Amino acid sequence: MRSKISYAGSAVALLFYFVLVGDRGLLLIADGRPVTVAFGVAVLVLPLIGAWFLWHTTQFARHAGRLGRELEAEGGLPVDELTRTPSGRIDRDSADAVFAKRQAETEAAPEDWRNWFRLAVAYFDARDTPRARKAMQRAIALHDGRPQR
Repeated sequence: MRSKISYAGSAVALLFYFVLVGDRGLLLIADGRPVTVAFGVAVLVLPLIGAWFLWHTTQFARHAGRLGRELEAEGGLPVDELTRTPSGRIDRDSADAVFAKRQAETEAAPEDWRNWFRLAVAYFDARDTPRARKAMQRAIALHDGRPQR
């Protein structure tokens, strides 16, 4: 729950920033001089890119959460079998062992979105966020019946 509140707070702050920057861009364009119009257009591009990124990130989080809830209802969420250091961090060797197991499960049934979801969690636990995101995107696509890239 704390992460949802943090995400919502960050999203609101970003939206405020987008509005503020967009307003400045419009003021620069309204000035009418060629240089300020060019700067104004450039300034407007930044909030548009940011809004696009925020939208896609929010959609990704919503879809991943939906899959997580569905998998939980089926009783298929991965069991936390990781050992932790005294400070609470996941032990790297433990994460690697669980990852190898999840990878083997996914290779055995590559069209099952559940395996890709569990693999994404294993990647995340192994601190490989880019691959975790790609595995989760694949799980979402398989779940929704979309073609794979």
